[in-house]
Amino acid sequence: MKKNASKSAAKSPALATKVAPVRVNVAVAARKAVPALKPAKPVAKKKPAARTAAPAVKVVAAKAVVATITAQIDIGFGNALYVRGEGAGLSWDQGLLMNCVSNSEWQCVLGESARPIVFKFLVNDLSWSTGEDFSVTPGTNVTLTPTF
Repeated sequence: MKKNASKSAAKSPALATKVAPVRVNVAVAARKAVPALKPAKPVAKKKPAARTAAPAVKVVAAKAVVATITAQIDIGFGNALYVRGEGAGLSWDQGLLMNCVSNSEWQCVLGESARPIVFKFLVNDLSWSTGEDFSVTPGTNVTLTPTF
């Protein structure tokens, strides 16, 4: 028995349907009219949000908690007055030179300290003042008259 080619084509759907490839002419497709777009309605421009100024920050300079020691004594021309002690950077081993404000006044400003400052005066960082040690609390000024 011979099989007929048309009968086998009818039984097999893949053979019966052939799709021809579509060819697109790019030049012709580019020339086709594109429908005109309607102009868009103008959009109202939004105003930028107003910038609010940040709240002003008040900068307060912190006052340094210092102690000022003033000594009222005339120790003679060519001599200098020193202070030694403990607290606020003072040492019992080496003296801190005081500033000569006038003929009979010497002054020293000491830095911050958490506890009272204990000190003594020295002439030329050699001769100690007599009597007990002096004391000053941080944040105060003291005027003393040492004796030698």
